[in-house]
Amino acid sequence: MSRRLPILFITITVLIDGIGIGLIFPVMPSLIRELTGRALADAALWGGVLATGFAVMQFLFGPLVGNLSDRFGRKPVLLTALGVMMLDYLVMALAPTIWLLLIGRLVAGITAATPGTAAAFMADISAPEDRARNFGYVHAAFGVGFALGPMVGGFLAGVDTRAPFFAAAAMAGANMLFGLIVMPESLAPENRRSFQWRRANPFGAFRAIGQLKGLTGLLTVFGLYELAYFVYPAIWAFFTEERFGFDTATIGMTLFTFGVSMGLAQALLVGPLVNRFGPYRVAMAGICLDSVVFLTLGLTSLVPLVWIMSILSGISAISIPALQGMMSRATPDNQQGELQGVTSSIAALATIFSPLLMTETFAIFSRPGTAHYLPGAPFLLSLAIVIIGGVILWRWHQLHRI
Repeated sequence: MSRRLPILFITITVLIDGIGIGLIFPVMPSLIRELTGRALADAALWGGVLATGFAVMQFLFGPLVGNLSDRFGRKPVLLTALGVMMLDYLVMALAPTIWLLLIGRLVAGITAATPGTAAAFMADISAPEDRARNFGYVHAAFGVGFALGPMVGGFLAGVDTRAPFFAAAAMAGANMLFGLIVMPESLAPENRRSFQWRRANPFGAFRAIGQLKGLTGLLTVFGLYELAYFVYPAIWAFFTEERFGFDTATIGMTLFTFGVSMGLAQALLVGPLVNRFGPYRVAMAGICLDSVVFLTLGLTSLVPLVWIMSILSGISAISIPALQGMMSRATPDNQQGELQGVTSSIAALATIFSPLLMTETFAIFSRPGTAHYLPGAPFLLSLAIVIIGGVILWRWHQLHRI
């Protein structure tokens, strides 16, 4: 079978998954208030609990899902995740209490396997030199879907607060049926390995992957980059309202600009750049561009620069598929799923800790009466984090030259 069809299928799968996840974001505040009868501030606290619970489950169960895909193949794991996701969206659509909604988000975190399994699928069907480009397709599809999802979800929420959940369930179900018919199994029997419980948890998986040459340094850089990059969903809405007076529509458009820019860059730039300059230079270029963006957003008071930085910050995300390509090339074929499970757990850790770190920094430097008013301080913190990551990556390259 030509590789083009599987790549097209998995890209569409992740695109639809991103749309499905983004669909529910605009309606969550209204649904939480509907279920709790509380004011917006209290609803925001429940929103934090739901988001953190999702990320904790993703951290704990990401390696389990990755190890299962290394044992049984990508197709059954991906289709099972989509099936559970469909049922989970239906449960949330019908949830009569906030506690059932919380259970739904916890289950969703456990089965959040689509991006990681898709990346493992791409690794299976790609030559080592093509993996960074194909990882870029996965990230681009998810980014574009995630940008489109809130727009569609906001429209559906005008019909009914539960409508986005039913739409997300329908998308997940249709996606599962599509995959059942079209998706080939990408993991050859000779590349499968036995399932081991001691490696199916974050700490065991970190230990196993960390024993591979050069992986510890790259995983550290990946984690620092995710921690810094999560500044956008963590404080963007608060920052742009406080510093520039943006309303919700303007904030949404800047995020849409960011998402489209990221999607196009990862789909169109990663492959040619990696082929021309190699994944290390592409990853470093993204980190350098991020440093410029974070410094500018941390200090600027000019609205046009915000729009320019929204575009450039999306382009800088070329670092992620480049780093993933480097890690994948250093990992045996029978551990690709485990690697993706580990990176999923690292991303989940960033999702847990970055909002706490960034929102607290924002509060310290923007609350009334503060001695040092600087709403962009979280971006300067992200600047420091990516610089540390860049130094580690440079040192790694000096040692390994992979």
